Amino acid sequence: MSWQAYVDQSLVGTGNIDKAIICDASGKTIWAATTGFSIPEAERKVIVDSFTDSGETKAVVANGIHINGEKYITLDSDDTSLKAKKGKEGIIVIKTTQALLIGHHPADVQTTVAYSSVAELAEYLVKVGY
Repeated sequence: MSWQAYVDQSLVGTGNIDKAIICDASGKTIWAATTGFSIPEAERKVIVDSFTDSGETKAVVANGIHINGEKYITLDSDDTSLKAKKGKEGIIVIKTTQALLIGHHPADVQTTVAYSSVAELAEYLVKVGY
């Protein structure tokens, strides 16, 4: 399956994610994205850096994240995932060995449901070496 097919079928195709990006784990190279959805490299770098932030309070928790200049409040962040919200819509990010999966969910989808959709693809990619 192509990277674009993962975005279109495994993420957006679930109905729980309305926009998505798959890029390399460093956040520098976009492999596939929903048409019209992009996140500047500097904003992706903040997310990637959060996975190695060992501070008592991670910077993304204290400051939130920005997606195309819009601020999202970080709900949860650990070494491989991040959940953030702006109102009722949200962002889910999961890092695999080689990839970064970024999904946006609309206001009518709960963050936990959207997270499960992204996590399912992440688990599969880890199993196949990504």
